[in-house]
Amino acid sequence: MAPKSRSYQHSATPFVIFAQLLAIAVTTIVFVLYLHFEGGFAFKSKDKTKIFNVHPFLMVLGLIIIGGEAIMAYKIVPGGRRTQKGVHLILHLLALTARILGIVFIFRYHNEVGDKDMQTLHSWLGIITISLYGLQWLLAFFAYCFPGAEMSRRATLLPWHTFFGMVIFLLAVATALTGLSGFCHELSTRGFISNFTGLLIDPFICNHCYPHCYPSSRLLS
Repeated sequence: MAPKSRSYQHSATPFVIFAQLLAIAVTTIVFVLYLHFEGGFAFKSKDKTKIFNVHPFLMVLGLIIIGGEAIMAYKIVPGGRRTQKGVHLILHLLALTARILGIVFIFRYHNEVGDKDMQTLHSWLGIITISLYGLQWLLAFFAYCFPGAEMSRRATLLPWHTFFGMVIFLLAVATALTGLSGFCHELSTRGFISNFTGLLIDPFICNHCYPHCYPSSRLLS
């Protein structure tokens, strides 16, 4: 008699819990880095560093943390499919808003200190990422939330939505890492914290790439 087939699928719960712990760690470390070592945050200040500090904090918060939580909404949010989809959409909108504000602050900082904009690979990646993120959000809204969208079209678009979502998320991580790598040129306390934050972001990526964090085509209602 042939042996019964075994399922090698694993529960997403350990990955989700680990990702939540990493999210808390990254947020705390980045907040302490810019609040304690870099002087804090400000919209307007004689100390222009405080204006700059808002940019990396919002970008990490939006690009990595909130965006990652939006990806996992289908696993961490209790309730029905409609509730999970609504939280997924809102969290991505909050992430996009944080990114736009982060861009505003870095342009404001450059304007006040007299620096030129868009001079680095980091800045190019940032603009590309935020543009693709906004386009992805709009397309998803009209495909999955706008009344009258056909179920067959939703099912067809879902694999592409998932694929490009991960590509954009990885671009966001690359943007964050290039920004952190340019933060400090010596292994001081600040440089050590910056490097350690980058190391924490790497396993955070792997957890969000876990396929069980995404909805299946059977759950498109």
